[in-house]
This record gives sequence, C-alpha cells and structure tokens, in this order.
Amino acid sequence: MNSKTELLVGLFVVVGIASLFFLVLQTNNLRNKPFASTYIVKANFDNVGSLKINSQVKSAGVTIGRVKNVSLDTKSFLASVTMNIDKKYLLPIDTSASILTSGLLGEQYIDISPGNEEEYIKNLECIVYTQGFISMEQLMSKLLYSSGEKNIIGMSIINDPEQFEY
Repeated sequence: MNSKTELLVGLFVVVGIASLFFLVLQTNNLRNKPFASTYIVKANFDNVGSLKINSQVKSAGVTIGRVKNVSLDTKSFLASVTMNIDKKYLLPIDTSASILTSGLLGEQYIDISPGNEEEYIKNLECIVYTQGFISMEQLMSKLLYSSGEKNIIGMSIINDPEQFEY
C-alpha cells in the first residue's frame, strides 16, 4: 500500500511538472513553427525598448513573421531590426512599422500597418516609416511637462507662477 501511494504521488509530480513546462512553452511562444519560406525586411527605430530576437511581427493581430536580429547602426545610432516575413504576406513599399506591447506588462512585438502602394517591399529592403517604443515614463513626462499646451486629458497646464494668488 505504501509503494502504491508513493507511485501515485510521483506520477502526480511528473504530470504537474509536465503541465508547467507546457505552460511555459505556451507563454513564451517557443512552440510556434517557423515559417517555411520567408523574406528579410529591415527597419530602423529610435527606441526598441526590450524587443528581443524571435519576437512576433504582427499585422492586424495576425503573426506574419519573427524578429531575426536587433542591433545598433553605428552610423545613424538607430536600432536596426531585421525581420523574417512569411512570403505569402507581401508588404507595400509605404508600409509602416511600430513597436507595441501586449497588454500592460506583456512582451513587445512589431506591428505592421500595410500601405496602399501597388509596389511591394523586396527581400533585404527597408521599411521607411517607423515608430519606436514609447515608454510609460515618456508619456508621463509629456503629460506633466508640456509647457502651455493642453495635456492628454485636455486641461491647460499653467507655468506662470504670477497667475496664482497666495
């Protein structure tokens, strides 16, 4: 009876570890199959935040590729991102790319917004229109320190101390 209980507990532990491993694979997107046939597209961003290799490249919420490499261009001092895009998704030359975050604390990904041109981006060509990652700190500083302009919630910020009565 004692060995049967030990066997059941051991089996329960193995199933628990296997299910945790499965969850980790699901959340980190390590299970996704690589695309069979891809072409390479590059883009330069002023800030990539914590974008990582193998991050998703999405268009309209659909994964169309993966980030292949992230490096710093020594001439322009911009972050250079190389992406593998599935060949079945042809991107117009006026396509734009921006770095977004999944939820508040989710991982970052590249969002592709296709343009309207009839000519398509070819292998090893660049996306010209990009928007880098905007951090919460940048948004808060724009909200708090915009001088004389209306802030995000539409209220004017007063910077002249003589306007206050004490």
